[in-house]
Amino acid sequence: MASTGFNNPYFTNERPPAQGGYTTPLAPQARQQAPSVGEQAHIEGMYAAPAAGANETGRMTYEDTIAKTAALFAIMLVVGAVSWFFTLGGHFAPDQIRDLSAANFIPTVVGAIGTLVISLVYAFRRKSMPGAGLAIAYAVAEGLFVGGISALFEAMFAGIVFQAALASIAVIGTTLALFASGKIRASAKMTKIVLVAMIGYAVFSLLNVGLMWFGVLPENLTFGIRSIEIMGIPLGVIIGIAVVLMGAYMLVLDFDAVQRGVRNGAPAKLAWTAAYGIMATVVFIYIEILRMIAILRSN
Repeated sequence: MASTGFNNPYFTNERPPAQGGYTTPLAPQARQQAPSVGEQAHIEGMYAAPAAGANETGRMTYEDTIAKTAALFAIMLVVGAVSWFFTLGGHFAPDQIRDLSAANFIPTVVGAIGTLVISLVYAFRRKSMPGAGLAIAYAVAEGLFVGGISALFEAMFAGIVFQAALASIAVIGTTLALFASGKIRASAKMTKIVLVAMIGYAVFSLLNVGLMWFGVLPENLTFGIRSIEIMGIPLGVIIGIAVVLMGAYMLVLDFDAVQRGVRNGAPAKLAWTAAYGIMATVVFIYIEILRMIAILRSN
């Protein structure tokens, strides 16, 4: 999930000025000496040259992080389309399969296991720097999972994928705009509250799945405990709104980590970790919205 890859010191600690690449001020005599014609031309050429990127500096930049994030999403979408096709038994249109028993669940299961394993690798590799290989593998796994689960939901509720994608874009765009404008920022206290709440939500989700698998709940509760209504509102919708808000805050943590990484001069390789973190959070928000809309439409 969100921010599991952002436990590297470059994303959490401020870099000491001594490591920041600052140069020693020129002596008074050096400042008073006018540069020669050749030196002046060299200086003007440096100013006219394009800004150094990640390849030239070896450091993480916003532009490089954005490019890597876009690359991972492109891979996920391509793999997702393939997963969608195989999940629906060789069809792109969900109405071409008779019922869900004709669907192929293998891409979804493989993708879910893959994302879990890779997320654990990111979570426990604190000091090492996973590069492009692991990030791309995660994008492939997410593509299998997202494409498969989206196809299954679309087969049950026509048009739900478009609705969930549109709502996700709205949440992510609003969060990015508020962060860029300085209206919202990460705080240590809020981060602890959200992390504890996310752990509680994970326990609730596992309990709900267990009760459904073992037939403890009535069959009319399609989404288990989430389908139980409180004052006419499904519990899954109430919880879903809170979880989406928590996901938005996790996205703020992701943006903040990228900002710290660039400010602290993190190695360019860590841009892949940043891209992974953003993708994990975006997918988390999308899946929660997808499930919340499904609960509403099933009722």
